[in-house]
Order: sequence, then C-alpha cells, then structure tokens
Amino acid sequence: MRGLLRASSLLLCGVILIQLLAAQIHAQSKKPKSPWPTLTGDPPLVIARGGFSGLFPDSSYDAYNFAILTSVPDAVLWCDVQLTKDALGICFPDLTMSNSSSIEAVYPTRQKSYPVNGVPTSGWFTIDFSLKDLKDVNLIRGILSRSEKFDGNSNPIMTVQSVSTQMKPSFFWLNVQHDAFYAQHNLSMSSFLVAASKTVLIDFISSPEVNFFKKIAGRFGRNGPSLVFRFLGQDEFEPTTNRTYGSILSNLTFVKTFASGILVPKSYILPLDDQQYLLPHTSLVQDAHKAGLEVFVSGFANDIDIAHDYSFDPVSEYLSFVDNGNFSVDGVLSDFPITASASLDCFSHVGRNATKQVDFLVITKDGASGDYPGCTDLAYKKAIKDGADVIDCSVQLSSDGTPFCLSSIDLGNSTTVSLTAFRNRSTTVPELGSLGAIYTFSLTWAEIQTLTPAISNPYRVTSLFRNPKQKNAGKLFSLSDFLSLAKNSTSLSGVLISVENAAYLREEQGLDVVKAVLDTLTQTGYSNSTATKVMIQSTNSSVLVDFKKQSQYETVYKVEENIRDILDSAIEDIKKFADAVVIQKLSVFPVAQSFITTQTNVVEKLQKSQLPVYVELFQNEFLSQPYDFFADATVEINSYITGAGINGTITEFPFTAARYKRNLCLGRKETIPYMAPAQPGALLTLVSPTAFPPAEAPNPVFTDADVTEPPLPPVTAKAPTSSPGTPSTNAQAPSGQTRITLSLLLSVFAMVLASLLLL
Repeated sequence: MRGLLRASSLLLCGVILIQLLAAQIHAQSKKPKSPWPTLTGDPPLVIARGGFSGLFPDSSYDAYNFAILTSVPDAVLWCDVQLTKDALGICFPDLTMSNSSSIEAVYPTRQKSYPVNGVPTSGWFTIDFSLKDLKDVNLIRGILSRSEKFDGNSNPIMTVQSVSTQMKPSFFWLNVQHDAFYAQHNLSMSSFLVAASKTVLIDFISSPEVNFFKKIAGRFGRNGPSLVFRFLGQDEFEPTTNRTYGSILSNLTFVKTFASGILVPKSYILPLDDQQYLLPHTSLVQDAHKAGLEVFVSGFANDIDIAHDYSFDPVSEYLSFVDNGNFSVDGVLSDFPITASASLDCFSHVGRNATKQVDFLVITKDGASGDYPGCTDLAYKKAIKDGADVIDCSVQLSSDGTPFCLSSIDLGNSTTVSLTAFRNRSTTVPELGSLGAIYTFSLTWAEIQTLTPAISNPYRVTSLFRNPKQKNAGKLFSLSDFLSLAKNSTSLSGVLISVENAAYLREEQGLDVVKAVLDTLTQTGYSNSTATKVMIQSTNSSVLVDFKKQSQYETVYKVEENIRDILDSAIEDIKKFADAVVIQKLSVFPVAQSFITTQTNVVEKLQKSQLPVYVELFQNEFLSQPYDFFADATVEINSYITGAGINGTITEFPFTAARYKRNLCLGRKETIPYMAPAQPGALLTLVSPTAFPPAEAPNPVFTDADVTEPPLPPVTAKAPTSSPGTPSTNAQAPSGQTRITLSLLLSVFAMVLASLLLL
C-alpha cells in the first residue's frame, strides 16, 4: 500500500512538472522576439564621444551635460583618459594638449618632444603638468571647422572622478589610447584605473593595445567593466605585438581571450570605394557575434563628408549600421549623440508604408535635385519613389515656345551648354542679369534636348559634391512629359508649376509662358481632372492674377526676400490672388553668425488669414543649417514642422522629409528630448557675448508696396531675326556681344599662356 502511494505521488509530481515545463515553454514562445540582431538582443548603445563634442569642446562640462540632456536615457559618456605628472586621470582627447585647450597660451614655453609609438612628437604633453598646473587651462574646440563661439566659456579640464560625480552617467566608458607611452614614463594607467574603480562606476574600458589588457586581466573582479579592444587602421601596427590590426582582425578568437567586445572604424563594416561610394558590407559583425564579441563602431559625426549613398543624411548612415535587414552593431560612438539617439529610437524598424505621424506637404525643388541633376527624368522619378507629395517644374520656354522644366532661365546653371558649340549664343540681358548667359529662349527645344544636364553643387567651394557618378545623368523634361509622369503616379497629391520672367518674355521675346502652361495643362488632361492638384507659383503677383482670371488652379505666392514681419494689409492683398504663400527659412528663424536669434510671427499671421505656408529651401548638407540644428537635416525639419508649424517643406532631398512623417517619436504623448524642436535663441545663451560682432540690420518688413504690381503686358511680336541656325552656323557668325566675350577670353588665355611660358 505504501509503495502504491509513493508511486501515485511520483506520478502526480511528474504531471505537475510536465505542466510547469509546458507553461514555461508556452511563456517563452509568447515572448516577443527582439527586433535588434545585436549580440544580446538589446538596442545598440549611443556612446557620446567626449559628450556632445560635435558642438562643444570635447570632454567639457558643457559637452557632457548637453549629451545627457539630448540623448537616450541610457547613453554612454566616453572619456579619453590621460595621466598627469602626478598620476591623476583626466578626460582629454589626446596626449598632447595644444589642439583642444588653451595650454599654449598659459604655458607658452613648456613644449616638449617625445617618441609616441616610435614617432617623434612635439607638443604640450599631459605628463609634464600636474593637475594643479592645469587649473587655469580651459578646453576649446579641437576641430577647426567647428564653431569657436564656445571657446570662451571657461570650461575647465575635468578629472575622471569629476565627470562621474557631476554628470552621474548611466554608463561610463574610459578609453586608454596610450598605455605603453605612460609606462615608458613610469606612470601606470592600470593602477590608476583599479584605484578609480573603487569610487567610480566604470562600465567599459577600451584600448588599442593588447598588452594593456594583459595588465588589467582579473584586477576588477567578476563584476568589473566590459573590456573592448579598439582597432585602428587595418594597415597600422598594434604597438605591443607589432602586428597590423588587419591581421589581428582575422583571429577574433584570440581577441575573445582578453576582451568581450571590439571597437572598429566604420570602414571595417561598410567599406568605401575610391569615389566614396559604399561597397558591399563585410561579415565582421556576424563573425564577431559568432565569436561572442560585441561590436561597437567609431567615427560618426554629422559635420563630415560621408558616403554619397547617404545623400548627406546622418540618420541614413546610422540606420545602415543598425537596421539593414542583415545585422546590427552593438553601439555607435558619435560626436552628435542626439542624431544617434533619434536614429535608433525614432526611425529604426520603420517601413516606408508605416503610419504617418504628422501631416505636411513634401514639395520638391527641381525633383530630387540633391541626388540627380534637377528637372530630369531621374530626379523626378526618385522624388516620387522617395515619398514626395508634390513635384515641381520651374517652367522655361525655348525659342520655339516649348515649355519645359529647368531650374533657371540661364542654361549654364543646369547644363553643360558652355562646353558645346552653343556657347556662342551667349547674350547679356540687363533685365535678367548683369553677366552674359546662354538663355533658354536662345535655343530651340530640339537643341535643348541635346544638352547634358549638370547636378547642382551649392557647396562646391567646401568640396562637398553631390553624387559625382550621376552628376550628368538623366534627360531634360518638357512640361508635357512632367505632367504625364505626375498624372500616372499613384502616390503624388499634386504638382507645383513655377512661372517667372513672364513680363520680359512677353515684351522682349514674344513668348507667352502663361498661355503655354495653360495650354499644356489642357492638352495633358488636367483642366478637367481633380485627381492631381495643380499649384501655380510665382514671385510676381501679376502672373498669379493672370492665372486666376483664366483658370481655377491653386495659386502660390512666393516671397523671395528674407523678412522679419508682414503687414496685415499686405496679407489682405495677397489673399486676393493667392491660395498659399512660400517664404524663406530665414523669414521663420532669423540667423546671426550661424545661430538662430529668434522666431518671427510671419507663419502665424499668414495662417491666421487661412494661407498655408510652405518654406524653402531645405537641404541635407550640414553647411546649410545653423548650429542650432546640430548639422542634422532631420532636426531642422522637426523644428520647422513641430516648432514653427509650417504646412510644407520645399526640399532638394524629399526622402529625408518624407521619412520624418513616419517618425515613431512623434506618436508618443511625452516630448522626447532628441525630438524636441530647437528653441530660438537658446543656444545663443551658452555663448559669451564677447564672441559676437555688432548686430546686423534686421530683415525688412513686407508691405503692400512689395505686393502690388502692374498687370502683365501683352505679348509683343518679336522683330524678325535671322534663324538661330545650327551650332556650326552660329560659330561662323557670332553676334557682336559674342565677339567681345570671345576676344576677352582669348586675351585672358594669352596672358595665362605667357605667364606659364615665363615660369
């Protein structure tokens, strides 16, 4: 009987265990799979290199504090640890101090020279100064292309302990770049770190030196910091093994013996070709994860020239490392942690068909003209693919009256016409410009179709070039082709047709651009269609009045000037002929010395009068943005949409604006710090007043007089002239103006040739 009871008890226990096991398995099957293919399944870490060092002096209080304020809650603060003469650890970006501090001004005669990894190096080394010596030394920018306006903020050099106690970071990362150098000077980095760990919570320690890890092995206990081996250039030699980093990379199991992670430059994962385009990704992340190593990536900054594939958009670059469908790195080391934070939390794992969180019009400027030559088939097709709501056509007329799309009436601005035989068609037209140009009305449409388009490069002087491989790609579009493309698109909500120089063309060239546009709209089936909205834009009220008389299309008045205010009476005048208004970015957020000073009430006043406001011109290049937007086009768009409340963006990069609509952070109730709009003038409060020259004169107020224009003149028949002829014919008989131009060119060429012969 007792045996039977025991058997029953065992059976009951077995049943219970099976049920518990089944419940556990069921619970595990219900647990959602992490969307992050990182080693742990956790989101990648945002590591702020020296704090927000893209704006403030590296490793300064301002930089660390701003990084905490604008990043994800678990952002990691990075400190490059250097040792002073008295063996104390400071956070400073390099061994030598002249590039990022005022040391040279404080101690002008204390420069020395030492070998660093076998290379003789001169400078003001941390090992020659005690912490007390450095009390009067302040941190300044280390990269000269960045703003110097924060250099006068008296940011002192911070110790490892002061960063920990004052900042209280969620995670703290100490990077030891030159342990061997300190050892040569009888300073022990490992001893400092072990001592510091008793009062400072250190989460990560990295170094590019293998022997350093041997020194600290086992010295922090079981719950010590994660150890990360830092790779430098693949052809550089690791100083303690005399092996290249490329050769060490081929043996990740060796790295795993002393480190739990690796820190690599971006090119180790996504290499570039010699023209700065992406090559296929390597298998490094997958290989490292298989070896049990986390992968962190260095080199992220918004204000550097990145791969052309990203179209100058830093968010796209981050997403290529964390949300590419193949792998995700475990952390990114960034000078601009606000962008890294937004990329991970707001834009990762968001499909192109995701729900839109905000509604505004994405209007193109010459199509996707940041990626292809403007007003070409490729620019328009990419704009549609990228999610533009409205594509635009700046209408020009050829000599035979064909309307077509081109950004300027001057063919030289958008094509390579100056390299063709048509260069002798150059004329000077005072109404259009003070210099000679080859105008659209000087060539027939057949001749214009033979021209090669040229991509716009507004920042050529700073060597920021757009998509060089496609700089002359695509073909020019007639207005008819443009309208047909738009009509066949299922995603577009409208087209915007820009009309300028109408009075000149009527009076001087006998060409009626208003009639040409209206006729083409009728011929392509737009006059009776409501499926695709048509907007007509002009800076001339007389043009819009003429369109209003002859059609029911929406009209958009463009204010070219930067204005600080607009009179109510001027708004009432505009409402008589316009349904919406385009203003410039600086008419919303005025800027001085690349800092936003305030916000005008122009948008508010126009919207109160039921006039939607579209703003131009949005570009991705960081040079197009004031410092308040942190060299990030998405921060800029957010500030205009969420902050100023505009109704649409006019952009050369429609993908960036269209992606912003699907921003996950906009759907949350609370305000996310890295998605808060820039506060006008707030950044200026962190700048010493002595850093600015006297204030410039304010922008003007827009008045009734700026709106009022006489009616468009009638079309004046052009006096008979000789046929434009073929390029070769014109080359044989240039106009008088052309003869002058050519003679000047020949004179300059002769002088240059003579000077070369004298060398």
